[in-house]
Parts: sequence; C-alpha cells; structure tokens
Amino acid sequence: MPDVVVIGAGVVGAACAYYAARAGLDVVVVDRGPVAGGTTGAGEGNVLVSDKEPGPELDLALLSNGLWRELAEFDGFEFEPKGGLVVAETGEVLEALTGLAGKQGVEHTVVPSGGLDDYEPHLAQGFAGGVFYPQDAQVQPMLAAARLIRRGADRFGRGTLMLRTGVTVTGFLRDGDRIGGVTTDHGDILAGAVVNAAGTWGGEVAAMAGVHVPVLPRRGFILVTEPFDEPLIRHKVYTAAYVTNVASDSEGLETSAVVEGTPSGPVLIGASRERVGFDRTVSVPVLERLARQAVELFPALADRRAIRAYCGFRPYCPDHLPVIGEDPRAPGLHHACGHEGAGIGLAPATGHLIAQTLAGHRPDLDLTPFRPDRFEERR
Repeated sequence: MPDVVVIGAGVVGAACAYYAARAGLDVVVVDRGPVAGGTTGAGEGNVLVSDKEPGPELDLALLSNGLWRELAEFDGFEFEPKGGLVVAETGEVLEALTGLAGKQGVEHTVVPSGGLDDYEPHLAQGFAGGVFYPQDAQVQPMLAAARLIRRGADRFGRGTLMLRTGVTVTGFLRDGDRIGGVTTDHGDILAGAVVNAAGTWGGEVAAMAGVHVPVLPRRGFILVTEPFDEPLIRHKVYTAAYVTNVASDSEGLETSAVVEGTPSGPVLIGASRERVGFDRTVSVPVLERLARQAVELFPALADRRAIRAYCGFRPYCPDHLPVIGEDPRAPGLHHACGHEGAGIGLAPATGHLIAQTLAGHRPDLDLTPFRPDRFEERR
C-alpha cells in the first residue's frame, strides 16, 4: 500500500511524484498512456515569468523557476536558461510592457529599438523596442517528465516511486468520506492519498470523486521548421499580444507569434489558442497565420520549410489559475491540474507544494488562491 497514488505521468504528475518520494513517501504513478503522452508531449517547454501578471501565479512561477534551475544541475535535463525577449510594435505597447515589467518586480531590462539587434541580430526592423527577461528558460518537456520519474525512483532511499503505464483509473476507493485509493482496469490500489494530475482530463477525474473542477481543453498548434545549420534565434522571442492572449477568456481563435530555436536546429513556432473540445483536426488556416506571424518577426524564416506541425490541449480553468491542494469536499484527494499553457514551467513548484501538504508540512506558498473548491460559488 503506497502513501500516494498520482494519476497522470505528465510533467506535473512526474514532479508531484518526484518531490513526494524525496519527502520520504512511497508513491505509485498511474497513467492510461505513456509518460508525457498528453499535453506535456505537445508542449514547447516554456519556463516563463515574463507572461505572468503580478499575483499568485507569478509567485508560483518564481518559485518554480528556482526549482527548475536546481533540477538542471543534475544530468539529463535539457534545460536552456536563455532568457525571453518580448517585443513591442509601437511606443504605446512598449510603455505598457515596461509598466508590466515594473509591477512584476522580476529581473528585466528595457531594450530600446536600436538595442534589439544586440539581442536578436536576425529580428525584423521597425519594432519600437522590447523587454528582456533573463529568468525565462526552456526545457525539453518529455525528457523532463521522464527524468523526474526516473530520479524519484532511483535517487532517494527514503521514499519509493513506482510507475504503472497503461492503467486507467475508473473510480475512487473510500474510507467513510475520505478517499483511500483508486479503482483501475488492472485492480484496486489502496493509498493514504491520491493526487489528481490528469491535466486536461483533471475535471473528469475530479467528477469520479463527486467534486466539480472546471478544467477545459484549449487547443494549440505548433509548427516545426527544418533544422538550421547555425542558430538563428538566441532567445525565446514573442510579441506583446501573447501576454494578452494568455489572459483571454475567448473561446475563439487567437494567435500570436512565439518563436525560438532548439539545440538540435529546428525552430518552434507558436502560439494559437481556441476552445474546440478535443478536436484534433489540423487547421491549415491556423498554421498559415502562425507561419506569417513568425516571418514578420524573423524574415529569414521565409526561406525555410515547415517539416511538421502538431497540436495539444492546454488544461484551461476559467480564472486562469491552476488547482493545487487538498479538496475539502473529498478529503484525501489532492489536485494538481488546470495549469493551462504554463504547466511545464509551473510543474516543480506544484509538485513541491503538493509534497509538502502530503507530508503534513506548511507549504512555502499560500495555496488559498488555488483551492479546488473556489468555483463552487460561481456555479
């Protein structure tokens, strides 16, 4: 009988399992698919502070940023602390970006129009300036999830970690009102606590416990170019519209250029957002918009081919905050889901905080803004 069952082997579930094992707990991770088979496997690997408004999510991002850097000291994490450059098309937008950076209270440098070439020599001309965030970084998300699980299983003698893929959770076991494990298509697993880290399906898992957590899928596409022999892009680069789109409640299509290189040579191009359920139909018009916006940032991309495109589903919550912590409506059930497009960046902090609550310790951040029952008053 493990201390904890973690539902979901994406990067958030992997982080919860890793930190729980590190805290001395015996952990079983179950997933109906492979490691990183859902949203994590379709992500870019953003580790961002630049797109966060001041408040609880930025606090979570800053904690997570530091934890990612600690993890990156170990071998096997493809972590790039390359920084992010947010560019502004007009002076008015640059003023708004500068104001946001000042409110955030994070490391940043305001870059005038004439200084953009120093950061990105191949950037298009005509931008009014930008803001550079040195704490922004990139991590290979599938590798990160696998490494977290591996390290949780191999490195700590205090707690153990077992991974079971191809196992579908079908319900919950109860000891009175308390959650005491899960039922699966491969048998029951008794446990002292359960962590719902099911990503986009977090709402469905919560419903099996009789509680409401409104996680919805928000589709996004990514274009991948053929490799460049020499790096074209030094940092993560995006337009100010990306910040607006992240915070939007619109169900319709929104796109904004986010462009970055990878160690192996291809360039990743995003980002689109739309709520269309779990429809995986490839939308050529969306891909065309992404390509056009990327070329407007880096004209040299026009001479390169896109060799593939893929889509994923961000686990969206209506207030754009993740759901983290024990559910008072179902004691013993802890949630770690609803991170939308920030799950990879926020995973270590989420796992760290969940592990602290599981071990009976006071978490390093106040989890009140992320409480699972906060949506009840809005129903």
